[in-house]
Amino acid sequence: MKALVAITEQRFEVEFGYPSTLVVQAPGRVNLIGEHTDYNGGFVLPCGINYYTVVSAAPRTDGRVRVVAVDYDQMDEFDALGPQARDGERDWVNYVRGLINCAQARGYRLAGADIVVTGNVPQGAGLSSSASLEMALALTFNSLFDWQASMLDLALLGQAAENEFVGCQCGIMDQYISAMALENQALLIDCQTLEARPVVLPADTRVMIVNLNVRRGLVDSEYNSRRLQCEAAAEQLGVKVLRDVSVETFEARAAELEPLVRRRARHVVTENARVLLAETALNSGDLTTMARLMAESHESMRDDFEITVAPIDVLVTLIKSEIGEAGGVRMTGGGFGGCVVALVPEHLVAAVVARVDQDYAAATGLQADIHICQAVAGAGLVTHKS
Repeated sequence: MKALVAITEQRFEVEFGYPSTLVVQAPGRVNLIGEHTDYNGGFVLPCGINYYTVVSAAPRTDGRVRVVAVDYDQMDEFDALGPQARDGERDWVNYVRGLINCAQARGYRLAGADIVVTGNVPQGAGLSSSASLEMALALTFNSLFDWQASMLDLALLGQAAENEFVGCQCGIMDQYISAMALENQALLIDCQTLEARPVVLPADTRVMIVNLNVRRGLVDSEYNSRRLQCEAAAEQLGVKVLRDVSVETFEARAAELEPLVRRRARHVVTENARVLLAETALNSGDLTTMARLMAESHESMRDDFEITVAPIDVLVTLIKSEIGEAGGVRMTGGGFGGCVVALVPEHLVAAVVARVDQDYAAATGLQADIHICQAVAGAGLVTHKS
């Protein structure tokens, strides 16, 4: 992260001619299990990862916001006190304006700011580069404008920006974990009550993320369609969200749902049950059970929720053949590309890396990027100069 901080501070002085007064970081995340459950009021089990968005900033007194995105070599400028318009060409701009727009609507005090942002969270890989950006910006505004908002409030503001302005109907998980992750632990988050419990990650096990370098296509439209299908299932079953349906109730009433909606609902209901079992397994160091639960999760995403793609399935099979029941592997993220997450015993990491390097490209024609990650703490101030 030090390199990212240096980049933003140096670029800030080049662009604006004076030093920044504030540097903020927010991590990306990986979800170990619990996919497409958050917007259904369910359970998820993510951790923060040591890939970050970093923001350097300073206040202005004229209400203008100037934002430089180092990774795109682009700048946006707008009035923080006026109405915000979506940018039809530059997606990153809409996350900044969206936060300001939602802050306006919720009565937060706003003023001007100069901002430089950069990051190394892989984009389009299902590791929440967007939530990382939202939380870095939200904490920046919280500090610059003295909002005195809680981290949960900032997470909810980021979710609102994505739902109401950007146009992706995400749940709360991504923003929550980027804001409030714990070092060396995962969080079991109840997306209905917004309560969370720390979950132990075995000390001799590594979190491996493999980015397939398959750019996700139609992800927003497919994501939103899955959400609508889940809402339809909940309505037909007479509940507010699918979280309120037990596995037993679903099995008794599944025939009431048309086949497509039934498959979508079955994934969510059974996935919620798997997350709770995963919490118990990890806290007791039972990787054999965790491996089985992750395998079942992947099969459910593939067959019932239909969000995996062929290269993902190939990679999961490759890694599983190397680790067996000693660790778990599954697709992670919204789907249609992205990443695979694996919990790999430390003594098997080198063998898994070699297997992926040797066989994935041969099977798919694609080159995978492998990241051995640490579970890190959530968003925070790096420096704050008065």
